[in-house]
Amino acid sequence: MASEYMRISLQLLAAVFAGALIGFERSYHGRPAGFRTHALVCTASSLLMLVTLYQWRWFSPGALERVAVDPTRMAQGIMTGIGFLGAGVIMKEGLSVRGLTTAASIWMTAAIGILLGVGFWFPATLGVMLTLGMLSGFRQIEIIMPTQYYAHLTVRFPRAAIMPEPQLRALTDEHGFSIANLSYRLNGGEYFEYRMMIRTMDRANPGRLAQTLTQRPDVLEFRISPTGD
Repeated sequence: MASEYMRISLQLLAAVFAGALIGFERSYHGRPAGFRTHALVCTASSLLMLVTLYQWRWFSPGALERVAVDPTRMAQGIMTGIGFLGAGVIMKEGLSVRGLTTAASIWMTAAIGILLGVGFWFPATLGVMLTLGMLSGFRQIEIIMPTQYYAHLTVRFPRAAIMPEPQLRALTDEHGFSIANLSYRLNGGEYFEYRMMIRTMDRANPGRLAQTLTQRPDVLEFRISPTGD
């Protein structure tokens, strides 16, 4: 009995450590679901799997001969419930979506907790290492790999001094941007607004464009909102 309690304690402590380790990486980068959230998710998943692993402790004697309990159903229920928690950290601002990586890390943490709950040590340990490698190592790869930078650009002009579209396109071209799409909006007699998706290969270009727009007296207001996580 003592060895059984030791094994349960070890599995739960391992779940706390694994979840906290992954959550620390998320907290370090300022994500809303971080250290405590991941530790709780991993521990809860491990606890729920222990319920099925030690089902003979909470069934009456002889009941297991009449009832077939499938432990994989508990795992399915855990992963379904985690979907609601993951959806809570995904935030949509305009057309930009953030939090997808954190939601994926919560999902992975739940899977690691399930493995620790049933005592499947090797894949759980490997899962922790791979998750930390993907969250930290892949971040560095994303920084150095050539990728297109997408942003939403909104520019407002006075009704009496609207910048012609060809001139606006030339301005974005000068700063290394190409326009993916362009829409127009007229707010009564107050102002005229361009809305567009712009893309570039140089992440310094948005700052250069913002500086140029700031110096133009005919620009009432502008906004450059990057997309992505």
